[in-house]
Parts: sequence; structure tokens; C-alpha cells
Amino acid sequence: MINALPPAVILIVGALLVPFLKGKLKNAWMLALPVLSFVNLLAIPLGQHWNFTFLGYDLVFANVDRLSLIFGYIFHLVSFISILYALHVEDDVQNVAGLVYAGAALGVTFAGDFFTLFVFWELLTVSASFLILAQRTPKALGAAFRYFMIHVAGGLCLLAGIILHVQQTGSAAVTFIGLSGLASYLIFIGVGVNCAWPGVHSWLTDAYPEATITGTIFLSAFTTKTAIYLLARTFPGTEALVWIGTAMAAFPIFYAVIENDLRRVLAYSLINQVGFMVVGIGIGTELAINGAVAHAFNDILFKGLLFMTMGAVMYRTGKINATDLGGLYKYMPWTCTFCIVGAASISAFPLFSGFVSKSMVMEAAGQGNLRFVWFVLLFASAGVFHHAGIKIPFFAFFSHDSGLRCKEAPKHMLLAMGIAACLCVFIGTFPQYLYGLLPFATDYQPYTLGHVITQTQLLFFSALAFTLLLLSGIYPAEIRSINIDADWFYRKGGKLFFTAADRTFNNLNQWAEKVFAVRLPERLSRFFREPAFLIQRQGLRMLAAVSGDNRNSEQLEIWLEERNRSGSHPIGIWVLLAVSFLAIMSVLYLFIR
Repeated sequence: MINALPPAVILIVGALLVPFLKGKLKNAWMLALPVLSFVNLLAIPLGQHWNFTFLGYDLVFANVDRLSLIFGYIFHLVSFISILYALHVEDDVQNVAGLVYAGAALGVTFAGDFFTLFVFWELLTVSASFLILAQRTPKALGAAFRYFMIHVAGGLCLLAGIILHVQQTGSAAVTFIGLSGLASYLIFIGVGVNCAWPGVHSWLTDAYPEATITGTIFLSAFTTKTAIYLLARTFPGTEALVWIGTAMAAFPIFYAVIENDLRRVLAYSLINQVGFMVVGIGIGTELAINGAVAHAFNDILFKGLLFMTMGAVMYRTGKINATDLGGLYKYMPWTCTFCIVGAASISAFPLFSGFVSKSMVMEAAGQGNLRFVWFVLLFASAGVFHHAGIKIPFFAFFSHDSGLRCKEAPKHMLLAMGIAACLCVFIGTFPQYLYGLLPFATDYQPYTLGHVITQTQLLFFSALAFTLLLLSGIYPAEIRSINIDADWFYRKGGKLFFTAADRTFNNLNQWAEKVFAVRLPERLSRFFREPAFLIQRQGLRMLAAVSGDNRNSEQLEIWLEERNRSGSHPIGIWVLLAVSFLAIMSVLYLFIR
């Protein structure tokens, strides 16, 4: 028995107390939660803990090994930094949702069975949706709704795969699966939705820029990284991931170049960086897995740092489009400096964190004789330097003078950004501390002469190309526009489907309502009020039509109407009705039997 709690408990339960606290006490409590949760994690030894049996299946609330631990460490660290950055926020919706979101990520990371994992997986979706809704704008409402629907669809796909997998194997343990049947493909696709694979990636670039300033910091850290963790756990060495990741690393570059919203530029850049991780998992060697995990660790820090700097700019100016910004280095020098550190880290400059992790994935691709993949990753490295390493700081802080005059970011924001920036430099300078936390032991040396020279040349010529394109006027101008992405198909397709369904099924409903709800009951009501008279009259009309004797038929109808008004009907009519009823019941009995 260990004196600790399951890793997700402290953040989730602690979040529920936040609305009852005020002022400095609330801030202290929120900052203390990730610290307490981290100390609690350190008290949990390696192995499986909190095992329960439910309906014959083993539920494991904490599967602690080197892979889950490194994700647990970085999730706690970024939770503390994000809360510190968000101390000015008085909105309890954001505060509670952010803490629950972080706790759900820990729940996914340490879940030892698929059922527990799925519960926390869906809690990620719900809490993330509130971080988007908290912006309280029509665009945020639409983005949150689309985010929720896409992730619910992915979650249902994951659940179907889990049920089939458990039925086939008899075990719910979260372990290696590989692509071997329908169950594995459903799980594969369900995880891929959260990983923002090409074609299903638009939820990320749609939702993250519409979330609150602080909500985006949380969002950038958890959803895609929990998906990376689960891929590394269940599908290492799956060749399809190599090509999926290669596409992810390449295509966002073209969107990021023409995007005006700088937070959306960073969203595309996030997909690009996740692509490197997916490639590493697909290669599946120890070096590749280490590289993917190390890059996930670093990406959480430097991408969070870049989102924090853009959030600070947005907080002070109310602007985030490149066309509206510029010249802010004079008024926000510390934010500008931290942005440059984040840009250097994501661009893999030597002595910055991205350099010591991205190179592991590329080295693994080279060792695996994946020349085309290595070339695309090299192209992607140059592209990310262009759109995240140069474009973000250039258009936000330099470029032209936008005329904006603002204050530096609040101190708590600067402190959060400073911690992230220092970690980016520390990890890039002393990578052995990060390497010591990786799933597999490694003696990889990033600072070889060839690697340093190659990367420096790549960065130098990328910067030169940007400068020449800008000076020559060839570089695409920053314009206010809406760029069409893959979500165009389901947005337009959904509208078309709704219109077609409306015209088809609603018209059918209206016809059915008119026939079965209005006309038929009306006629049945009339029939059962005067059944004998109506049957006799119809019989007379049919007889007249057959014989052609309309005169006698008319006289008989007059006679029938008189008897009907007097309430007198021949007994034979009632006998006919009874016989007809018995005949119908007999036929129904034969068919039902």
C-alpha cells in the first residue's frame, strides 16, 4: 500500500474547490495544485497501482513506467506555468476547465486499461470545449461546437475499437496493439483524430485561435500530446505513421506562410511539430521513440512559450493579425525577447531545446534509410524556421510601426514566459538531463560538428531566402483573408446534407402528417359515427355503376338517408360488420402466427 493518490485526482478534485475561493487565496490554491500533484506523483513507485475488477475486467488507475512518467513530468510543469500565466483571469469557467483538462491528460497518461483511459479521454474533450466557449463570442461558440462534435466522433470510433479489442483479446490492458484488424484500425483512427492527422486536423486550427488567451496555452499542451503518448504506447513501429507524420510535417507550412492570424500560424506550426513525433513513433526504433518523446516534451515548452507571447500581445493590444501589429519591441521588450527564444527553440537553433530533440528523429530516419522522409523533414525544418522562427517575431514586434502604444505584459505573465524560456535554453545546452528521463537509455550526441554546421547552414540560408523575398516584393503580402482548409468540405457538405435532408424528410413528414394525422382520422371518425349508412350508400353507388340504373339508386339513397335520420338500420348491416371484423382478425392471426 502506498501513501499517494491516483495521478489525476488532485488536479480534478482541487479544481472543484476553485469557485469557492477568492483573491490571493484562489491564486495560491491553483498554483499549489500542480505542485502537490507532482509531489504525489513522485511518491508513486514504478508498476501498476489502484487495481480494481469491474465486470470481470481489470481496471488500473496508475500504470507508472518511464514512458508515462516523462509525460507526467511535463504535464505538471506546463500546468504550473499555464496557471501562473493565467493568474489575472477571474473567470471560474476557465480556471476550473483548465485544471480539469490537465488532470484528464494525466488520467489518460497513467491509465493502465482502456476503459479508464476512455473516461479521461472524453473528459479531455468536455473540458477543452469549455476553454473555447469561455471566450464568449459567436466564433468561439461555433468553434467549440465543431471541436466537440469532431472529438465525440473520434471518441466513438475509439470506443468501438476498444470494445472489439477487449472482446477479441479478453484484456483491456493498454499495451502494444499494432494494425492487425478492425478493432486496431478503429483505435488507430480514434487516436488520430486527437493527433490532428491530415484531413481531420482542422479542429485544431479552427478552435485554438478562437479560445481564450490563457485557454490556448492549455490546449496547445495536452490534446495532441496525449495522443502522441498513446500512439507511442500502442502503435510503435507502425509504418503508416511514418507517412502520416511526413505529410503532417510538410503541408502546414504552406498554410502558415499565407495566414494572417498569428495564433493560427502557431496552430499550423503545432501540427508541423507533431508530424515529427508521429514519424518517430512510426519508425519505432529506440532512438526514434526517444526522439518523438523528447520532442513532445520540448514542444510543449517552446510552443507554449510562443502562444504565451502572442497571448500577451493580444492581451495588451487586442490585436493578433500580422497586418495590425508591428513595432512592439519598443514597448514589450521582455515579451519580444521571450518570443525570440521560443522561435529559436522551435527552429532548432544550436543551444536551444528543439535542436536536441528534432535531430534525434531525423537521425533515426537517416539510419532507417528513409531518404525521402529525411528530405521532407529537412524541408519542414526550414519551413518552420520561416513561419514560426521569423514570421511570428518579425510581424509582431518589428516590421512596420503599427502605431500601437502599449505596456509590457503583466509580471506574472513575464515570469511564466521567463520560466519556459529558461527551460528551453537549459535543455538545449544540457540535453543529458532530458535524455536521462527518456523511455530508453541513449548515448546520442546532438552536438557533433557535422550536425551543428548542417543545421546552421540550413537556418542561415532560410533567413537569407526570407530576406531576399521580402526585399524583392515576392514574399506573399499579409492580407486580411479566410484561407480554405479541409474543414471546407464538412462545413459545406454538412450544410448540403442538412438542406437535402430537410427537403426530403421534412416533406415526407408533412405528407405523412396530412394523410395519417389529419385525413385518415377524420374519415375514420366519420365512418364510425355512421358505419351502416355509409356502407349501404357506397354499396348502392357501386350497384348503380354496375347496372347503370341511376334513378332507382337515387331513390334508394333518399330512403337510406331518411332511415339514417330516424336511427333505424337493417340488422344485416351489423352482421356484415361483425363478419368483416372477424375475417380481418383471422387474417392478422394467421400472419402473426
